[in-house]
Amino acid sequence: MPASATKALRVAVLADSDTRWKWGALTATRVCPGDTEIHLDGYLLRGRATPTARQLREVGVDADSLREVTAVEFLRAMEGAGEGDGEPYDVLVLALVGGGVQAMLHGLGRVWRDRAERPVVVTGYVGVVYEKLADGLLLRHGADLVLANSRQDAERFRAVYEGVGADPAAVTEVALPFLGGAAHAGEHDPYTVVFAAQPSVPDSRKDRTYLLERLIRHARLHPEREVLLKLRSRPGEHTTHIEELPYQKLVQRADPPPNFRLVYGHMGEVLDRTDLLVTVSSTAALESLHRRIPTVVLTDLGVREALGNHHFVGSGCLASWDQLDAGHRPAPDAEWVARQGVAADGGYETAFDEARKRIAALLSRPAGLPPLAPYYTPVTAPGYLPGILARHHLAPDGTPLPGAPAADRAPGPVRQVVRRAARGAYRHGVQRVAPVIRRMGEL
Repeated sequence: MPASATKALRVAVLADSDTRWKWGALTATRVCPGDTEIHLDGYLLRGRATPTARQLREVGVDADSLREVTAVEFLRAMEGAGEGDGEPYDVLVLALVGGGVQAMLHGLGRVWRDRAERPVVVTGYVGVVYEKLADGLLLRHGADLVLANSRQDAERFRAVYEGVGADPAAVTEVALPFLGGAAHAGEHDPYTVVFAAQPSVPDSRKDRTYLLERLIRHARLHPEREVLLKLRSRPGEHTTHIEELPYQKLVQRADPPPNFRLVYGHMGEVLDRTDLLVTVSSTAALESLHRRIPTVVLTDLGVREALGNHHFVGSGCLASWDQLDAGHRPAPDAEWVARQGVAADGGYETAFDEARKRIAALLSRPAGLPPLAPYYTPVTAPGYLPGILARHHLAPDGTPLPGAPAADRAPGPVRQVVRRAARGAYRHGVQRVAPVIRRMGEL
């Protein structure tokens, strides 16, 4: 519904992991028009990566309400909002993996089918898009805004949509919403090297052990430095990607020197004391470049699409541990950095202007918004779409499948305990049982 100057915008964010909750909530605050007050309701999609209370605290984003839901429960909540069950939402941010976005677009299309007004639907990517470009984009098509985190991404996104005959108008150039912090003003005492680990890159024990050994070797070669291994989650927790071989387990077999430590916490706070950021392909590299911190993307395991470091070709940041041990310091390419939405030149505050204008225009349409119209339909993708929707207990027409969880039945204490136990068993299986089975299969 149209937003007035005196009314707070009601915004909902649906997220399926800690990193996507961070992206979704911060995106909501960045793209809402002007200095409008925001009422933010958070919904956490129940699944293997549902964030724990500790992970939510570490993200550091507050919401007016926050609850865990299934896909069907969320759709019923959206159906009830504005229909006798609270005020309607003005903006909905879908901070989900591509299949989740597609399922919600079809489910929301059904629940809003006979409604004259609906929220502006926004989606996008939590970081660097280095794989499954066409697949991920087409699964997100149908939202009112598909956010591209850089000029380069915006060009690629439009080209994909135009190439399949899908409307590219939703593509909107912004920047990563969590960039910020003070620029690097000089070396700290002690000089601090941070390796930003990733849950699934690389994924083999051999490669992860190699990277850990090189980080520890760097600490031994430079005892005057502080060398930190920045981890995304604690054992038993999951983030956007499954981590089968946590560095916490691998380091137990090593013998690191006193100047080597494992650290958790908010990436921005770690960057406050960083003099050199090292990673394989983490989005942390863009956060670091934004703050003018010397940043290295490792080439030790090759420059490969499977690692995602191919995205940084032309950045000036590619280097190996041998070069770093010898004192090499990277010099980022200014043109490449500018195309990534990093805005190290100070233009970051204007990066969301276009999105704000588009949302304001959509909210002020006197006739409301048109029905959601994803590219994938039972006609265009009859062999693909039903499986995507079924994962979220939805039929091809967006209706709940028989046996889908009921939204009007809150889980009792026993059910909550069972859910937590099941999730813990799943994570234990992924991180402990599955690797053992694979090793046995290789004998």
